[in-house]
Amino acid sequence: MRLSLRTKQVLGVTALVGAVVVVLSLIDLGQQARVRLEESQARGVLLAQAIYQRAFAIVPEAADPYYALREDGGMRNILEASIYSKGVTYAAIVDTSGIVIAHYDPEQIGKPLQDAPLLEDLVKLGGMAELYEIFFGDGRTYEVREPLRIGRLAGVTRIGISTLLVRNVLQETLQPVFIRALYLLAGATLGALLLAQWLLRPIHVLRSGLKRLERGEPAAALDLPQDEFGELGRELSAVSEKLLKGREAAAGPQLSVDSIVENLADAVGIFGPKGDPLFVNPALRVLLQASERDGSHPFRDLVDRTLDSRLHAEPTTMTLPAGEGETGTHDWQVSAHPVVDDKDDRLLGVMVLARDLEALGAVESTIRYSRKLAALGRLTAGVAHEVKNPLNAMTIHLELLKGKLAPRRVDGAEVAAPGGQAALEHVGVIGSEIRRLDQVVQGFLKFMRPEDLQLRPVPVQALLSETAAILEPDAAANGVRVQVDCPPGVPDVQGDPGSLRQALLNLALNACQAMTHGGTLRLTGRGISRRRVAITVEDTGPGIRPDHLPKVFDLYFTTKQGGSGIGLSMVFRTVQLHDGEIEVQSTPGTGTTFRIVLPQA
Repeated sequence: MRLSLRTKQVLGVTALVGAVVVVLSLIDLGQQARVRLEESQARGVLLAQAIYQRAFAIVPEAADPYYALREDGGMRNILEASIYSKGVTYAAIVDTSGIVIAHYDPEQIGKPLQDAPLLEDLVKLGGMAELYEIFFGDGRTYEVREPLRIGRLAGVTRIGISTLLVRNVLQETLQPVFIRALYLLAGATLGALLLAQWLLRPIHVLRSGLKRLERGEPAAALDLPQDEFGELGRELSAVSEKLLKGREAAAGPQLSVDSIVENLADAVGIFGPKGDPLFVNPALRVLLQASERDGSHPFRDLVDRTLDSRLHAEPTTMTLPAGEGETGTHDWQVSAHPVVDDKDDRLLGVMVLARDLEALGAVESTIRYSRKLAALGRLTAGVAHEVKNPLNAMTIHLELLKGKLAPRRVDGAEVAAPGGQAALEHVGVIGSEIRRLDQVVQGFLKFMRPEDLQLRPVPVQALLSETAAILEPDAAANGVRVQVDCPPGVPDVQGDPGSLRQALLNLALNACQAMTHGGTLRLTGRGISRRRVAITVEDTGPGIRPDHLPKVFDLYFTTKQGGSGIGLSMVFRTVQLHDGEIEVQSTPGTGTTFRIVLPQA
C-alpha cells in the first residue's frame, strides 16, 4: 500500500516519540525498581536490628543463649510478624555453620538454612539490571544479613527478600506509566498532524493553482513562503500567463459577457443609450422583475444622469427588494459607469453594479466571528487538555487512598481502619464525580477536535431516505410516522456524507424522543436561491419554550432527562464546517422545525 507524504511524516514523528517514551518509561521503571529494592533492604536491616535488640535483652542473663533465643516468646513474635512485611519471605537466626537457631517456622529449627545471594549485591548492579532480574529472573530470594554476636552467642540474622513480591508491587505502577505513555503518543500524533499540515500547505496551494490553470483562470498571487516553494509558485504564475495569452489569441477578441458575470452574487447589467437593458445577469434580473411589479425602474434616474454626464456615478445606497427566494427589502450599494467606444468616443451605454450591503455585512461579521471562535477554540481545547492531567492524578491517588482505608488481614482476621467505611463512602462519591467531570471534558474535546471532511456531491433524496431508514425502529417504538418529501430535481449538496447523515439523525432522533405520544416527522429538501439547498426537519411534538430557543445550540445545554447537551452543538458545528446555516423555529404545543441551508455541489 502506497503511503502519502503526510502519512509517512506522521508515522515517523510518532515512531520517534514512541521510542523516546519507551526508553524513558524503562528508565523510570528501573529507578522505581531500585527504590523498591533499597526499601526492602532498609526494611530487612531494620528487622535485623529489632532482632538484635531483643537478643541483647535476653542473651546476657541466659545460661544457654541458643535455648533462650528459641524459647523466647518476644523473639518468636518478631520472627512471625516479619513475614507480613512487604517483600519479606522469612526471618531466621543461624549459627556460624548455617544451622537455624530461631525461625518463624518452628519445624526449621536445627536444620541448615540454604544459602541465598545478598540483596546488597543486586542493588549495586544498577537500575536496568535490577529491573531485568525482577521481571525476567527466576524469582530468586535474596538475603539481608547482619552479624549477631552477644557474649557467648555467635550467629547471623538472615532476612529473605523475594523478587516475586517486589515484582507484584512494581506491576501496580505499570498502569499509570502506560497511561502516561499513551497520552504522550496521542499528543505526538496530534503534533505531527499539525506539523504535516503546516509543512505540506505550499503543496496544497500549488495544487489549487494548477486546478485554476486547468479551468482557464490565472494562477497568480499564490500565497507561498519566500523559499523554494515561492520560486516554484512564481514560475507557475509565469507559465499560466503565457498559456492564457495563447488561449486568448486563439479564441479571438470576442468573449461572452454571460460567461463572466453569470454566476456573480452582485447584480450587474448594461443599459443602452436609451436606457433600455441590453444585458442583465440573474441577480439584476430578479431586482428588475421585482421592481416592475411595483411599476417602477429603480435605476432609471441613475442611468439617465450617467448618460448625460458621461462620468462615473458615485456609489449610492438604495433600498431594493431582497434577492431570489427572500422577502422584504435590503440596502444595496449601486454604482454606474459609462461604456465608451475607444475608436470614435461614442457612448455605447451604462454599466450598473449593485451590491447587497446586508449580505456583505453578514460575510464580514461571519469572518470576524470565525476568527474569534477559532482562537477561543484553541484556547479552550488547551484548557481542557490541562484539566485532564489533574483528573488522572486525582483518580490515581483516590485509588491509593481507597487501598489504605480498606480492611487489612492481620493474624488471619480482617481489621478495619477507624472510620474507614464512612471514609470509603466519601471516596466513592469523589471518584464518581471525577469520572463524571472526565466525561464532560471528553465530550468537550470531541466537540472542539477538528474534523477532516471528505467533501463531495451528496444527493439530498438519498441522504433523507437513509436517515429515515435508520430512524424507523425508534419512530415505530414511539408511534411516530416519518415522511420524506424531496422532489427529484433538488440539486446535490457539497458535503461529507457521514457527517451530514449524523447531523440529520441527531435532529430526527431528538424529534422522535420528544413525541412520546406519537406524531409526524417530516424530512424535506428544496433548492433555493444563490445555489443553496434547504433541508428541514419538522415535528409535531410539544415544541421548545421561547426562553430556551436562543440556547438550544449551546454546548451542554439540555432539557432532556439524561441528555448530554452535545448533540445539537455537534449539529451546529457540522453545519458551520460545511459553510452552511441552521435555524430553529418552534411553537409550544404545535411542534419544532429545524432548517439547514447548505451550498450546492
